[in-house]
Amino acid sequence: MNEIYSFTVELSKEKEKKVEKTIIDKDTGEEKTVSVNEKFTEKEPVRVILKEPNRRQIEEADMEYSIEISQCIKRGILTKAMLAKKYSDSGGLMAETDAQVLTQKYGQLNQLQTDFTRLNTKTGDRTQEDEEKEKQLIQDIAALRRDIVDTETAYASLFNHTADTKAQNRVILWYVLNLAYVARGEEDPEPLFVGDSFEQKENHYYELDEAQDELYLLVQSKLATFVSYWYFTAGVTRADIEQLDKDIEEGNV
Repeated sequence: MNEIYSFTVELSKEKEKKVEKTIIDKDTGEEKTVSVNEKFTEKEPVRVILKEPNRRQIEEADMEYSIEISQCIKRGILTKAMLAKKYSDSGGLMAETDAQVLTQKYGQLNQLQTDFTRLNTKTGDRTQEDEEKEKQLIQDIAALRRDIVDTETAYASLFNHTADTKAQNRVILWYVLNLAYVARGEEDPEPLFVGDSFEQKENHYYELDEAQDELYLLVQSKLATFVSYWYFTAGVTRADIEQLDKDIEEGNV
């Protein structure tokens, strides 16, 4: 199994062992040795794995994004581009220049992502020129995303409730539910969230949340953070996520 990243957590597992104890026989008053079961708690290491998605899973996640965007628009929720266009035309809470710049950058990002998708779906052998173009696209997408986030941060109250944000959150959940695996001891990895469909896995996710499942509580936040970082940061490496994990453990983020 190809991995984006993996980390280990420790679960508290209750076990029993037989121990010998000396007791006084009530009838005879004599000492005797008996075997009793004694409970104790042991830490069990569990490896949590974020599986690298295959092409089909990426396509399914993209479809989930498109469906959520469409449903949000039908409910009257604006996209970021719509919202920026609205304020660039009418002014208001957002500075007109910021709105115009964001509108342009959303268009540029959409074009870069389209170019990246076309390059990755190209059939036949990849050339050195293809490799260099992909590397440049990854850098350009990452830089443009950072610029967009910097501007959006100043208007967080506006953009937190757009169709894009809701769709992105949905995709992050989709990836968490479909890419998260756990491995105990020498056992093969198995899905953390059980189900044959996204809806079934989502139901299991909420069941674990309501039950306050120990493993779920230990890993849910990290999984969402790592998937978000991987999703929004083009070309992220395992070393990058490992550093993020270290920063989380040290309380630096």
